[in-house]
Amino acid sequence: MAFILASASSRRLDLLTQIGRSPDAVVPADVDETPKRDESPQKLAERLALAKANVVAEKHPNDIVLAADTVVACGRRILAKPVDVQEARQHLNLLSGRRHRVYGGLAVIGLRRRTLRSVLTTVTFKRLSVEEMRTFLEGGEWQGKAGGYAIQGRAATFVKRINGSYSNVVGLCLTNVETMLSGPLGPASSATD
Repeated sequence: MAFILASASSRRLDLLTQIGRSPDAVVPADVDETPKRDESPQKLAERLALAKANVVAEKHPNDIVLAADTVVACGRRILAKPVDVQEARQHLNLLSGRRHRVYGGLAVIGLRRRTLRSVLTTVTFKRLSVEEMRTFLEGGEWQGKAGGYAIQGRAATFVKRINGSYSNVVGLCLTNVETMLSGPLGPASSATD
């Protein structure tokens, strides 16, 4: 039985390698990440993680598949991956000097196993200056990142406070991943942390 990561994220691969859980294969899952009407950020993260796991598990029915999704939210507003620098600027303006939530959806599918979890981490940014925002946006690090930033990159200097799992904000809550992968094969389960 192979262990497959259903993600194209190099950050997630690095996190798994960090804890000695290098996957046998990386198989990205292409799913529509558009939120449904009135869908909460937590439910979106869970739905997308499960959808990604299902897509890859259909092609690899005899393997263990791990999928994840990260959703950044300020209030009920979901801050997706910015499509351009203007949207990235809007995200930074909204996050500046405020607390926001990062939801990590995690799904594991394998023989007789279907586990879904969500993890919440709150992050507070300091008030950002115009110069800090300009420099950050010019660096392009916002591209392809939920909320328009990577906490392990230059945005680390924006973080005033974090409550919860740091690795969740990077892309995978390692505590939960280890628990989910170590658990016995059994019936479907679901939990929220």
